[in-house]
Amino acid sequence: MADRDVLGFVDEQLQQLHDANLYNDIRVLDGEQGAWVVIDGEKKLNLCSNNYLGLAGDDDLKEAAIAAIRKFGVGPGAVRTIAGTMSIHGQLEEELARFKGREASVVVQSGFNANLTVIPLLVTKGDIIYSDSLNHASIIDGCRLSRAQIRVYPHLDMQTLEQLMKEDVDHDGNKLVVTDGVFSMDGDLANLPAVADLAEQYGCISMVDDAHGEGVLGSHGAGIVNHFALGERINVEMGTLSKAMGCVGGFVAGDARLIEYIKQRGRPFLFSSSLTPPEAGANLASIRKLAASDELVEQLWDNARYFQGAMREIGFDTGHTETPITPVMIGDAGVSAEFSRRLFDRNIFAQSIGFPTVPAGMARIRVMLSAVHSREDLDYALETFGDIGKEMDLI
Repeated sequence: MADRDVLGFVDEQLQQLHDANLYNDIRVLDGEQGAWVVIDGEKKLNLCSNNYLGLAGDDDLKEAAIAAIRKFGVGPGAVRTIAGTMSIHGQLEEELARFKGREASVVVQSGFNANLTVIPLLVTKGDIIYSDSLNHASIIDGCRLSRAQIRVYPHLDMQTLEQLMKEDVDHDGNKLVVTDGVFSMDGDLANLPAVADLAEQYGCISMVDDAHGEGVLGSHGAGIVNHFALGERINVEMGTLSKAMGCVGGFVAGDARLIEYIKQRGRPFLFSSSLTPPEAGANLASIRKLAASDELVEQLWDNARYFQGAMREIGFDTGHTETPITPVMIGDAGVSAEFSRRLFDRNIFAQSIGFPTVPAGMARIRVMLSAVHSREDLDYALETFGDIGKEMDLI
C-alpha cells in the first residue's frame, strides 16, 4: 500500500484531455500584449486577447503605473482592512463609480474574485438564485459558495425565468437573478431590460457580470447597463479591469450601503491583499482615458463590423454574436484544434475553444478583435482564414 501512486489519476486525466483534443497548449508571450505578439521568437497576429482597446501596452498606462510605484511602492503590504488601503485605491474606486454612474464601487483582485465576493453576501442558505445556463464559471462558483438554492434557466429564456419566479413568489427569503452581460464564448447579450422588469415585478435583487461589456458597450465603454439606459434598475454591477481596461482587477458598483457592506464582510476583500499600487495607477489612467474620449471604443466596433461581415461573406458561421467577440463555429474539437494549429503555422494566434468551456460538438475558433488591429492586419487574417477553410473543406 505504501508504494501506491496517490496522484496516478492525474496521468489518466491528462491523457483523456489529449485523446479528446481538449488539452490546452499554453503559449508563452515574450513581450507586451498588442495587435502582434512574439511567441517562440516569432511575431504572431494576436486574435486571442481580451485587450479590446489595446490599453495593455498603452504608454499613458505604463507611465501611470511607474508613477504609482515611485509614490506608493510595489506592493500594498496588507489586506485592505488592516494596512493595505492607500489613497490611490480610494481614488480609483471614486472615479470608477463616477464612470459607471453609481454611488460607489469597491475594487478587488480580479473579476473572478468580485463574483466570489458579492454573491454570497446577497444570498445564503434558504435563499434562491436564478442563473442563466451559460453564465461564467465565476458566477457559478459564487452561487455555490452562497449555499442558496440555484435555479438555472435556459440561455436568454425570459419566459422560463418568469415561470420560475412565479413558482417562488411566496418565498420569504432573498432572491437574486444574475446574468452575464456579454456571454464570452458567443458574444451575445443578455436581455437586461427584461431581467430588470422581472426582478422588479417579483422582488428579486438583480445583478449583471459586465466583464466583457466594460470598455466595449455603452457611451465611452461604460458598460451594458449604460448601453440599455437602465440607470440604477440593475442593483449590482460587477466588472473587471482585466480586459478592455488593459490592466487587472475586479470591482462591484452600486448603492453606497451595498459597497460598505462588501467592505465589512466580503471575504476576498477581507482576506486577500489589495491591488498593487501600479495596478491601481494604471487602472486610473485607463478610466480617465475612456472618460475623455470614445475614439478607441468606436475603432473597436469599426474593426468588428468589418471583420465579421467579411467572414460571413467568405462562408464562415460566426454564430449569434452581437459584440466584437467573433466565434468561428467549427463543431468538432479535433477539427477546430487542427484549424488553430494551421493558423499558428501561418503566424496567426487564435486558439480553439472546446468542451467544457463550450458544449460538446460546438468547438470554435474564438477571434477577439481589438481597436489596435489595422485594416491590413484584418485583411491578412481574413485571407488566411479563407485559405485554411478551403484546405479543410469547411467553406
